[in-house]
Amino acid sequence: MSSSFLLVEFGRTPTNFRRALGPAFVNAIYATKQLDWSAMVGQLASRRAAYAWLAAATIITCLGCAATPPQDLLSQQPPAEKSGHTAMAATNTPSEVSRAAHWQDTNLPQFLPPPKLAEPEVLEFPAAEQFETLDDLEAFAVGNNPTLRRMQQEAAAAWAKTGYVNQLPDPSVGTMFFAPPMHFEPDRQWAEMEFMQMIPWLGRLKAEGRQAQMEAMAAENDYRAERLRVVGDIRMNWYKLYVLGKQIEITEVDKAQLQSLITTANARIATGDAQPGDVLMATLELSNLQEQMLGYRQQVIATTAELNRLLGRDARVPIMPPAAIYATLPAWNHDLLRQIALESQPELIAAHLRAAATRWGVEVARLERRPDLTFGARWMIMDAPGAMMEDAGRDTWVLGVTTTLPIWDRKYDAMLSEASREHFAAHASVDEVAVRLDALLRDLWEQALASHQTVLLYEQSILPQARQTFEADQQSLINNTVTFDRVIRDYRTLLTLELGYHRALGQLATTLARIRQTAGVDLAP
Repeated sequence: MSSSFLLVEFGRTPTNFRRALGPAFVNAIYATKQLDWSAMVGQLASRRAAYAWLAAATIITCLGCAATPPQDLLSQQPPAEKSGHTAMAATNTPSEVSRAAHWQDTNLPQFLPPPKLAEPEVLEFPAAEQFETLDDLEAFAVGNNPTLRRMQQEAAAAWAKTGYVNQLPDPSVGTMFFAPPMHFEPDRQWAEMEFMQMIPWLGRLKAEGRQAQMEAMAAENDYRAERLRVVGDIRMNWYKLYVLGKQIEITEVDKAQLQSLITTANARIATGDAQPGDVLMATLELSNLQEQMLGYRQQVIATTAELNRLLGRDARVPIMPPAAIYATLPAWNHDLLRQIALESQPELIAAHLRAAATRWGVEVARLERRPDLTFGARWMIMDAPGAMMEDAGRDTWVLGVTTTLPIWDRKYDAMLSEASREHFAAHASVDEVAVRLDALLRDLWEQALASHQTVLLYEQSILPQARQTFEADQQSLINNTVTFDRVIRDYRTLLTLELGYHRALGQLATTLARIRQTAGVDLAP
């Protein structure tokens, strides 16, 4: 066997494996050119030596195949990104391209396929339907809100982590060849194979698995809490859009009413029953209404854009304001809401799960003091050419066990202290969330009671009286028994009260939506 034969066989190995071996292997082969290979072939002609060479060749081939990426992946070219990049690439000279290819071949890891470059994703925003209900918007947001999609994937990733965190590490296999062989009279060793498996402390693996499960459940409840928040924000902006729609509608009606009053004032001026200042006063009030309309329309655009952001679509998609909302005070109380929140609020459940995860973290830190064991088996390939002893050249097996020595107490005390502090902090977070939910529910419930009483007061007393007053003074103006400025003042009062009624109704609906979000359950009225 000659060195040229080895080089030919080496050349048949996969390209990336030859690069992984590097020039050191080639130099070693050339350094052995002066050896008497024909004599060695005669000495290695035994069956044991042939099997050993076959095993070594098999391992080299397997390692080379594992290190070589699939040829179809290597043959794929990354797509052109932009025309500017393409033009720049076209200006490179062949020598520059060759140097760049040589640098990539010699400096980058060759056991990975080249990265696939993709064109930037173009987001296509779906157009909104002409009449979308609140339920339609909520269902659309659950599937398209970017924050919800991100947190859903994060929760799925946390669950995927539970599939490997408590598993054993991968074993290791090693092979060594000796050229020239190591001599032990009358034997000599020319190769060895080694298998090793590290076994961590099994109790620590179990604790790490339980900790990962608690963290995955906490991430899932974080997603549920965020979904409640998104739905609550959609409802809040939906009711705000209703209030703005009513404000625009009432203002348009009042502008028409004011135009009628201006017409009446002009007729009275012609007959000498009114002064020109009355018309100027009405014109000024009409200009104030137009100014308010500008503000209302700007708020409608801003609220629509916020709703579309929550829905995960283009801010320019129009959303029709609701024509009516129904908000009635349910038969709830603070104690009932507090009990429901303590049992069902995902944010509080996530805090409890994180506290449980940190408890398993304390167990993991405590078990860090336990040693890790490593079991190994080594096959020493021997031969004894020309030996007269019967058992000369017999292969040898070496079995071994190694262990870590956790002797640095200060390090492990610090790890346990860190885990314990994190556990206490997690328990404090649970109390923090519970107290905040309790206070928030108390505040929201009182707001709901006040809004409900305000709505009843508007419906039963304030608005009917204001309408009667305005209608009576308008009739008196025709009979010339009241002044024009009094009618304008009544009109302003009625406008303010009507807007206040719709704001109170929208505030009641918004508060009830926030109560449902805080309780963690979409409670029935």
